[in-house]
Amino acid sequence: MSATAPVDAAFVDAVRARVHDDATQVGPGQDVVALAVEHVARQRGAVLGSAVLPSTVRAVRAAIFGAGPLQPFLEDPRVSDVLVNGPHDVWVEIDGRLARTDVDLGSDDDVRALAVRLAAAGGQRLDDGAPTVDAQLPDGTRLHAVLPPVAGGCTLLSLRVVRSRALSIDELVQAGTVPGALVGIARALVDVRANLLVSGATGAGKTTLLAGLLSWVGADERIVVIEEAGELVPQHPHVVRLLARRANVEGAGRVDLAELVRQALRMRPDRIVLGECRGAEVREVMAALNTGHDGGCATVHANTASDVGPRLEALAALAGLSREATAAQASAAFDAVLHLRRTGPARTRRQLVEVAVVRRGGSGLEVVPAVVVDAAGVPTRGPGWSQLDARLRDER
Repeated sequence: MSATAPVDAAFVDAVRARVHDDATQVGPGQDVVALAVEHVARQRGAVLGSAVLPSTVRAVRAAIFGAGPLQPFLEDPRVSDVLVNGPHDVWVEIDGRLARTDVDLGSDDDVRALAVRLAAAGGQRLDDGAPTVDAQLPDGTRLHAVLPPVAGGCTLLSLRVVRSRALSIDELVQAGTVPGALVGIARALVDVRANLLVSGATGAGKTTLLAGLLSWVGADERIVVIEEAGELVPQHPHVVRLLARRANVEGAGRVDLAELVRQALRMRPDRIVLGECRGAEVREVMAALNTGHDGGCATVHANTASDVGPRLEALAALAGLSREATAAQASAAFDAVLHLRRTGPARTRRQLVEVAVVRRGGSGLEVVPAVVVDAAGVPTRGPGWSQLDARLRDER
């Protein structure tokens, strides 16, 4: 028998049933999946040798508990996204570049079954009554899936890989994400407990940079992280996490980010961190940072640093705040904006390119460049430098 012959749908179903039957009968330290694979193979008249058994067990384990044929990509540290457009149309972003793979997921029905199983693993429902889902898998991977007919043709799957270890600032410098010229400024902003917004487009590295910055926070400080999904993993000894919850099928039980920000204020936080500011919760965040909770951080989607102001105004409008009120609140709440963007010929490098300050101007909220880094990594001071320098010298 070949190395891949036993790993068909019937084989996987037989192993799944055997795992269920044996789950409470195996001894400590025994691998219930490996035992089940050997048992089912023997039933089929096959003997899996030492060279074939490990790969077969991995494939079956991925099919039962993981993402099936997609699992190797999720385990590859170079891969950030896996995108399924059809059973024979699978793409991955590897080292910052999208590339098509030769993965065969079978039929349209097989892709749908995979999506439904992954959604269930993330505690979410995916069926004709709920044809879209946004969930987090047990390993932290972000799942988004859409069923036909909302998806025009085959079920669409998007998997965003979340790494379990945060990169240090030194590693980000080596990777070119943080220019050496900005390391001192970034460290000083953390040390003086400045309130920070990390901005950038999707996939620009906002969460990665924020996790690195939080590793600089003193070990005697308590960080409360608020997220929709647990993506932020700072290397710090005292981090507690609050995760938003969607409503159940009856429409009850929802806990949103705004409520979690209010709850975090009662948890004796030294620093409140919002993984992503994307809605009306911006009102609660600004209110918290205006009531003595220094050192707070958040990320926000924006194509340029100058777009952060209009973005905050749009989000605050969802909470009923006027432009004037938003400008007053944001200028007092946030000290600096750290903006990242993808650079290079193929936009494969994620780089911190600007540090800006937030202030209230005649036309409303302004985000003004303080330091801008060019393609060669050379910093240039902008009109906001004096305000940034004053904040860096602030020892409050």
